[in-house]
Amino acid sequence: MTQQLVHMEAAIEGLHASTTQPLPFAPAVDVRAFLLRRDAGNLLLYSTTELDADAAAIEDLGGVSRHYLNHRHEAMFAPDWVPGPLFVHENERASIPEASHVRGTFSRRHALDHDFEVIPAPGHTLYLREGEWVAAVLDSSDRDSYVESLELIRELDFDVLVPWAATHGQPYYAATDRANTQRRIDTILDRVRRGEDY
Repeated sequence: MTQQLVHMEAAIEGLHASTTQPLPFAPAVDVRAFLLRRDAGNLLLYSTTELDADAAAIEDLGGVSRHYLNHRHEAMFAPDWVPGPLFVHENERASIPEASHVRGTFSRRHALDHDFEVIPAPGHTLYLREGEWVAAVLDSSDRDSYVESLELIRELDFDVLVPWAATHGQPYYAATDRANTQRRIDTILDRVRRGEDY
């Protein structure tokens, strides 16, 4: 019997992408989870039902010490195999199925082990559409909170955006710098303030 090779694609050094899953209500958009390798314990970010297919690869990469969901819609794609203790924002807790076994909640910005920062950003989420940064604004979204979150993100110093969702077959992460981030977030802020949904 031939041993099947298991792996997760390395998006960037230390960050591995899961098997993709199309969104049922937007099949041109794929979602992914990401395993962030850390000395203090690997973190799993986001969720897909396809994580079951990645279980062996996740174990080969050192397992999961914590699993974070960005927002409640990711819980709709919880795998049968639970790859680590789950943490969500306290406002999302009621929307997470009991079967997902939430270990803990958070409400404030905080650091984990001095190398991972959790930054609550209410509104909804960012995703990549044909490589462009886009705000997904739903009828249930609080636009004022979304604007505040985008203003916060605009001032963060980061060099790669790794969202849960991206157009199928297109880049699923985006390199950036401070000036590029501010330009892109300013464009998004303008749309959200004008009442546009995307």
